[in-house]
Amino acid sequence: MKVVSLGMDFFALFLNTILLRPYVFMFLAAFLFASIQLLGWPRTWRFWLISWATAFVCEYSSTRTGIPFGWYNYNGSTVGQELYISNIPFMASISFSFLLYAAYCLTHCVLLPVEHSSTPTRPSVMPLRFDLAVRTGWPALMLTAVLFALVDVVIDPVALRGDRWFLGKIYDYLDPGIHFGVPLTNYLGWFVVGVISLAIYFPFDRRLPPLQPHINGSTTHRLLLGVALYYAVLAFNISVTFLIGEWHLGISGLLMYLPLTVWVVLRLTGFLRSPYESAVTERSTRADGNKTGDFV
Repeated sequence: MKVVSLGMDFFALFLNTILLRPYVFMFLAAFLFASIQLLGWPRTWRFWLISWATAFVCEYSSTRTGIPFGWYNYNGSTVGQELYISNIPFMASISFSFLLYAAYCLTHCVLLPVEHSSTPTRPSVMPLRFDLAVRTGWPALMLTAVLFALVDVVIDPVALRGDRWFLGKIYDYLDPGIHFGVPLTNYLGWFVVGVISLAIYFPFDRRLPPLQPHINGSTTHRLLLGVALYYAVLAFNISVTFLIGEWHLGISGLLMYLPLTVWVVLRLTGFLRSPYESAVTERSTRADGNKTGDFV
């Protein structure tokens, strides 16, 4: 009976967590849908589990040792209202997963080469080739980690002001930093989480059964679901920033993302080329017989 009671308490607390943080779980659901479309379920659950576990371990460590995010503390103000694992709110660690995936998609809109064998009529966006070597290479890993950390430059300052909106004041830094109260070590920690997560995930991606090639430019459209998630999170946080009257913070976020957004638009409309374009075309010519599965 005690086990049943504990199970019911856990379920009730988990349900209350969803009701308390519906926006987090909406983003999580969007991530799962978009990732399954692009990567399939076997890769999606590995991506989620690896990134969540890495983020949780790093948060657990940082609240005790200051590594890798710097010293900060969850104050426990919502204990009993939402699910915690040890001293870490469950919603905090799962957020890393969908943000890393969104950064992963944005990265590949920049790096992936054009699929020249796809010949749609006047495509609105360039048909990209989901090349295995490109998507699991070091440039993809590093750029994804940078874009992953960059999104927190917008998120963390407004989250730190959670007492002025519906997030609530759930954490604080022992030594407030120079970026709107956030220490730069925090952003370095996000970069570290991204690097570790992808360094673990990419070998799985290489060893799993090859993905069937997307046809008629659908790779681009599936990647754009993840890009839309990235910008939806940005829009949500920047909107909250303006709503609480932090105009300098909101404007700095908009200006920071303007060059990146222009770069991605130019890339997808064919005005900029991928640095991998020539190399992948040459490799494709040499391995012309491989028409199914991942391009390796």
